[in-house]
Amino acid sequence: MLCTSHQEEVAPATLAEKSRMHATLRLAFARDDPFGQTTLAFSHQDPPLRVVRAFYRGDGSAMTHLHNVSGGLFGGDDLALKVDVGRGAEAQLTTTGATRVYRREIGTAITRQQNEFIMSEDALLEYVPDAIIPFAGSSYRQDTIVRLSSNAGMFWWEILAPGREARNEVFAFERVEMQTNIAAGDEIVSIDRMKLEPHKNSMTSPGRMGPYLYWATFFVCKVGVEAEVWLGLEAHLRKIAADLPRLEETLWGISTLKAHGIMIRCLAKQGCDVTSGLFCLWDAAKCALYGRHAVRPRKVY
Repeated sequence: MLCTSHQEEVAPATLAEKSRMHATLRLAFARDDPFGQTTLAFSHQDPPLRVVRAFYRGDGSAMTHLHNVSGGLFGGDDLALKVDVGRGAEAQLTTTGATRVYRREIGTAITRQQNEFIMSEDALLEYVPDAIIPFAGSSYRQDTIVRLSSNAGMFWWEILAPGREARNEVFAFERVEMQTNIAAGDEIVSIDRMKLEPHKNSMTSPGRMGPYLYWATFFVCKVGVEAEVWLGLEAHLRKIAADLPRLEETLWGISTLKAHGIMIRCLAKQGCDVTSGLFCLWDAAKCALYGRHAVRPRKVY
């Protein structure tokens, strides 16, 4: 009788309510003077988002893995990542594997990921996650805001896979939408928008993906660097891209931003060509801007 009474008083949750997950991961990195080591000074973690620890490296930077312990993103999930890199700190963020976006059940909202990155004066952030894989029937939106202070730098990329190729789920998702705004101080230097809806528009058209399956965007930024330096780096990176192996399988586009950076776009037939090319360009750009090589995330060793 008690169980029956309780069920009558509480209305059953709808499918959308049961599947919706709100979670935020907040991270703050700080430079620990006088030793010059960046530390993970603060973290707020809502399940299923988690970080375990920061790995401290000889160059004074800190590397952290981003975890989603639920194994992926589900329909109706509304997740947020907020990262603050303090003055003079250097942080590298990566994922433990590909981000899987699962099929959206009938009645659930789209899957949403909101990112906010704030770099204080002289800070550096390297955000180098694995690919996003939208499963068949999934619907995903990502909104990213980047704010760079004086002399702050950033190496930031995102990679989009076509789906689970092994199961012939190529462009079988409902929708993928990504929006990225980058500001240096009070100046907007990049507004990037992308929206793919395979059921409405053919992905193989020349105005979309053509013969390619993978898509990537890579931003290289450092506030205060003169325009002439960016033009020289653009030419340098173009030459490196032209010398990459399997060039017939990829398409690279490189151009300077309005100020303070470069944007690199890649289309590829195979995911391995994207990651190998991005690592080469990342290393070259970091050598040019910081005088030292890029250090790949610990997981790829």
